[in-house]
Amino acid sequence: MTRASPRLAPLPVEEWDERTREMMRGHLRAADRYLSGAPDAPPVPNVLGMLAHHGELASAWLGYNGLLLDRPTLDPHHRELVILRVARRCGSAYEWHQHVRAATRLGMSEERIDAVRCGAAAATWSPLEKSLLAATDQLLTDHRVDDSTWSVLARHLDNRQLLELLFVVGSYLCLALVFNSVDLQPDPDHPETPSQPETEERP
Repeated sequence: MTRASPRLAPLPVEEWDERTREMMRGHLRAADRYLSGAPDAPPVPNVLGMLAHHGELASAWLGYNGLLLDRPTLDPHHRELVILRVARRCGSAYEWHQHVRAATRLGMSEERIDAVRCGAAAATWSPLEKSLLAATDQLLTDHRVDDSTWSVLARHLDNRQLLELLFVVGSYLCLALVFNSVDLQPDPDHPETPSQPETEERP
């Protein structure tokens, strides 16, 4: 759940030093629009303002995360399904909100997004999707994908995709821990977080 105020407030863009600005420009296609100072410039997402407190870490993270988002081997629909499940299990409102938007842009229906709350038990999923969700839960609970789930995944995914799946779950778990711990607030252009998740018990 988000609080009334964050523990670590996003750094306002006018306080970013030039090194941080250049690091952002090096990893974000939209950075020039955020940093233009123009009256119609879009508001800087709170995640970037939070990362701006540590420009070198931000640069390294954005470079790595950009690979998962911009040059994936895993189907983006499957990636977003997994990220939403991580956000749901971790009770990360900010992560859930951001990736509901991403999944919607990819064409995922509201019904399927809502079904993420039920995990692999929901009737809407294909066998591969059930296994992706099961693997996500197993990683979060037991820190290992079990043999039967791995066997199903390996029939559908190649070795690069299998490895990428593990890194997506781990990466977005890391982000959820950060977002929850700094009490990152919804972005200024989206003051309300739709379908805000609550932390789940283990399945």
